Amino acid sequence: MTLLVVAEDHDDIRMVMARVLSRAGYTVVEAGDGAAALAAVREHAPAAVVSDIDMPVISGVDLCLAIRSDPATSQLPVIFVSGSLTPGDERPARAGATAVVTKPFTPQRLVECVREVLARHG
Repeated sequence: MTLLVVAEDHDDIRMVMARVLSRAGYTVVEAGDGAAALAAVREHAPAAVVSDIDMPVISGVDLCLAIRSDPATSQLPVIFVSGSLTPGDERPARAGATAVVTKPFTPQRLVECVREVLARHG
């Protein structure tokens, strides 16, 4: 099974994301903040990271920058899932995000985005 790290500080949203992705056939490692997500990336070598942007300890942007700065993970796809982006927000591009899904999202949109990203980076 393809392993994903899901980083989201809101427990209910993280639970929904993990459940949706698990039902779509992915193995999910959950992280409640960016620091836990970075540790999970280093421990599990996932196929992709699905991350909120605004999180405590390490933000999703800083998580993505840390992933990009490490040669072992620099090509790892990072999908931002955020409700705080406004038109023209450059944070995803500056961080090197692979894709963005806006909140609220449909389960179908989340799974489609993950599948598309993994197909491109497989």
